[in-house]
Amino acid sequence: MFRATIALAALAFSAMPAWAQNAAPDYTGVTITTTDLGHGTYMLQGQGGNITIAVGGNGIIMVDGQFAPLHDKIKAAIAAVSLQPIRYLINTHYHGDHTGGNAGFAADGVTVVAHQNVKKRLATGTVNGLTGMRTPPANDSALPDRTYASSLTLTVKGLKAVVGHIKHAHTDGDSYVYFPAANVLATGDIVTVGGRYPNIDVANGGNIKGMIAGVDTYLNLATDKTKIVPGHGPQLTRAQVAEYRKMLIAARDRVAKMLKANKGEDEVVAAKPLADIEKKIGANEAASANFVRLIYRSLKVKT
Repeated sequence: MFRATIALAALAFSAMPAWAQNAAPDYTGVTITTTDLGHGTYMLQGQGGNITIAVGGNGIIMVDGQFAPLHDKIKAAIAAVSLQPIRYLINTHYHGDHTGGNAGFAADGVTVVAHQNVKKRLATGTVNGLTGMRTPPANDSALPDRTYASSLTLTVKGLKAVVGHIKHAHTDGDSYVYFPAANVLATGDIVTVGGRYPNIDVANGGNIKGMIAGVDTYLNLATDKTKIVPGHGPQLTRAQVAEYRKMLIAARDRVAKMLKANKGEDEVVAAKPLADIEKKIGANEAASANFVRLIYRSLKVKT
C-alpha cells in the first residue's frame, strides 16, 4: 500500500505543469498574449487558465484572473485594448490558476463573481484527491463578493454576459460565460486541450459524467461561428469541442467497461486503456494514468 501511494504521488507530480512543481514559481518571464475575438472581446494567455474579457461602453467584464503575481501584467494587457475600468471578474471555478488574481483585482474595485461553491471551497481550503496536497483557506480579500446558485446575467453598457453553472463537472462550482452579442463562450476547465487531459477534481465534486454533460451544454449553446475559449489551450471551434467530447466519451466507456468487469483501479491503470488517445492528444503515460484514476473514481460516485 505504501509503495502504491508513493507511485501515485510520483505519477501525479510528473504530470503537473512546471509551475505546479515549484514551491515558488518565477513569473517574471511570463508574457501576456492577446487574441482579438471580435466585437470587443479578447482572449488573454499567460500562465494558468485562459482569460476572456469583453469591453462594454462603460466597463469590462473579465473571466478568470490567473495568478496573483501576474496582476499588473494582466492589467497592462487589458489597458492596451481598452481604458475602460474592469467592472466584474468571474471565476469559472476555485483553482488558484483562475482565482489567484481575485484579491488584487478586488482591491482595484472589481466585483468578483462566482458560483456559491467556489466561495465555499476557497473559504475552507481543499485537498488534492490524487496527491493529498492541502491548499489552505484563502484570505477574505480573495473570496468572491457576489455568488449565484444556478444562473446569472451581468451587464455593462451595451454588453451582457450570461453565466451558468454546470453541476459536478471539473469541480462542483463550475461556471461558463457566454457573451451573446459577440458569440463568444468561455468554458472554464470543463474544456481543456493542448497536449493534456482535463482534470476531474473528484475530491471536490468533479465527475466525468458532469464533464460530458457540460460539453453537451456548450455544444447546444454554440454555433459553427461561436468562438470558444477553453480553460487551457488555444481558441476552439464548435467542431473541435465536439471532437473533445468524443475523447471524453471514449475514455469514460473504456474505464466503465473494466469497472463493470470488477477490475480494480490499479488493474485498469496497468491495462493502459487510453494509449491511443494519449498519443493522439500528445499527453504522456503519467497523465494518462492519472486521468484513468480520476475517471474510475468518479464512476464509483453516485451523483
